[in-house]
Amino acid sequence: MSRKRNKERIVIENVSIEAVAAEGNGLAHIDGKVLFVPKCVPGDVVDVQITRSRKGFMQGTPVRMVKESPIRQKPFCPHYGVCGGCTWQALPYDKQLEFKQQQVIDQLTRIGHLTLPPISPIIGSERIVDYRNKLEFTFSDKRWLFKEERFNPDGTEKSFSEEELLGFGFHIPGMFSKVLDIKECRLQKEPSNAIRQFARQYAVEHHLGFFDLYNHTGFLRNLVIRSTEEGEFGINLVIGACQIGEKPSKKQMKDAEEMIKAICLEFPQITSAYLTVNNKANDSYDGCPIYHIVGNEYLLEKMEDLTFRIGPKSFYQTNSLQAYRLYSVVRDFADLKGDEILYDLYTGTGTIALFLARKAGKVFGIEYVEEAVADARTNAEDNKIDNAQFFAGDMKDVLDDSFIKKHGKPDIVVLDPPRAGIHPSVAQVILNASPNRIVYVSCNPASQARDLEILCRDYSILKVQPVDMFPHTQHVENVVLLKKND
Repeated sequence: MSRKRNKERIVIENVSIEAVAAEGNGLAHIDGKVLFVPKCVPGDVVDVQITRSRKGFMQGTPVRMVKESPIRQKPFCPHYGVCGGCTWQALPYDKQLEFKQQQVIDQLTRIGHLTLPPISPIIGSERIVDYRNKLEFTFSDKRWLFKEERFNPDGTEKSFSEEELLGFGFHIPGMFSKVLDIKECRLQKEPSNAIRQFARQYAVEHHLGFFDLYNHTGFLRNLVIRSTEEGEFGINLVIGACQIGEKPSKKQMKDAEEMIKAICLEFPQITSAYLTVNNKANDSYDGCPIYHIVGNEYLLEKMEDLTFRIGPKSFYQTNSLQAYRLYSVVRDFADLKGDEILYDLYTGTGTIALFLARKAGKVFGIEYVEEAVADARTNAEDNKIDNAQFFAGDMKDVLDDSFIKKHGKPDIVVLDPPRAGIHPSVAQVILNASPNRIVYVSCNPASQARDLEILCRDYSILKVQPVDMFPHTQHVENVVLLKKND
C-alpha cells in the first residue's frame, strides 16, 4: 500500500475493502483508522482519494479499480453511483441479506449492549426491482451536469440552452439544489417511467417553468407517483407560485390542471389525481392546499381481507408485499388470544392496528399526524372494525398515566416509531404500564438498540426477526419481541 498526493489530496493505493459499513459504504482499515469508501464491495482493491480525515476515521472516494471483488456484480441501473439510491446494486442479493443480518446483530449488541436469543434468518423481499409503490420526482431548471458534459475536447466550457439544462428526477446526495435527470428507474413498476417521461415532455412543450431549487423560485416542483398491487396509479402534481409565499395565479392553476388531465388521458391506469400548492422554501407539503382534480379521491390497497385508503398525504409502507410479511411477523409475535388490550404506538394510518384488531379485544392507536389518524379512522370504518380507536397528538403528551387509566392497562404494546426511535419519557410510561409483551418494529436498529436498552430493565428479548423492505440499500427493518420479567 502506498500514498501519493493528487491535487493536494492524498491518494492511498491498493486499499482492500474488508466489509460493508452500516451506512452502505465499503469499509477498510488504514493505519488503525477506519476508512469509508462508497460504491465498493468486500473484496475490491481500489485506489482511494481521501476527502475527509478525522481522529478516528477517514472518508474517501474510489479513483481507480485495481482489482474487482469476485462477488461484485454489474449494477442494473444506468444511474448507479450518482443518484444515491440502490447503492448496493453491485452486491448479489444473498450477500446484501447477509450483511443486513449482521448489521442488526452488531447494532443491538454494540449500541444496546443487549443479550440476544438466536436471531431468525432475515426475510428477503419477494421482488428486488419494481417493488416500491411510491416515488417522488423533482423538477429543476438546472440539472446535474457531469464533468464530461461540461467541457469541450479543447477544455473550454460548453454552453447550454435553457431546455438542455432542465432536469426531472432525484436529488444528488448531499447537494439538495442539484437534481439528476432520470432516464430510467427500476424501483416502481411501469408505467411509472412512462408517466414521468410524458410529464417532462408535456412541461417542456408547454413552456411550464421548472423550479429553481437554489433561489426557491419557479412553477413545477414535484410529481408523486403511487401504485397499488392491483395495478392502479395515482399522481400528485406539486407546484409553486414563482415566488416563495405567493399564491399561484389563475393561469398557473389552469396550466397545472390541464397538465394533470393530459397525463391522466394518456395513462388510463391513473385513477386518482391531485394538485398541491407548495409556496414554502422546502419540499414538505404538510399543511399545503391540495385539490382533487381527476378520478377517485384515493387508491385502495388490499391486505388479506382488509382494504386501506391511500390518499395523497397517506403514509403506507412503500414495499406492499414486504409490508404484509412484516405485519405477519408482528401478528405472530403478538400471539393474540382475542381478549387483550393492545396499544399501537406511532400507528400511522392504522395498518398494523387494524391488521391485529380482529384478534384482540380492544386496540388503541396513537399517531402525531392528524391526517393519518383521520385515515386510520376511515380505514377502520371501511373494514367494519369497531374495536379500534385512534388518537392524534405528540406521543409523549398523549400517552400518559391518565390515558392508561381511562382506556385500560395494555396487555401488549406495539411500537413502530420514526427512525429517531422513542422519547425517553415514552419508554418510561411503557415501563410504568407494564404490558406483558412488547413488539418493537424499527426501520433503524441503531435507535432501536438504544431504546431496548432502557426497556430491558424490566423485559427480556425473546425473538428478533430482521425483514428486508428495501433491496439494494443498506436499510433494514427489524422486529423484536420482549416479555416482562417475572
